[in-house]
Amino acid sequence: MIPMIDMDKCTGCKKCVEVCPPRAIVLKEKKAQIEDEFCEECGYCAGECPVGAIHVPFPRFGT
Repeated sequence: MIPMIDMDKCTGCKKCVEVCPPRAIVLKEKKAQIEDEFCEECGYCAGECPVGAIHVPFPRFGT
């Protein structure tokens, strides 16, 4: 699944931009934004974010 960015937490540090293999993350107005069409859903960005602004949603199976 494509990672989600909490814009209120994002500090614009660029760590996610630097670690993204397909360069699917760009900074716009000093905040990270994922260009969905380029995202490979690797999750590296979530692991690199120092403030926890990025998370990868996992699908729920059953309820």
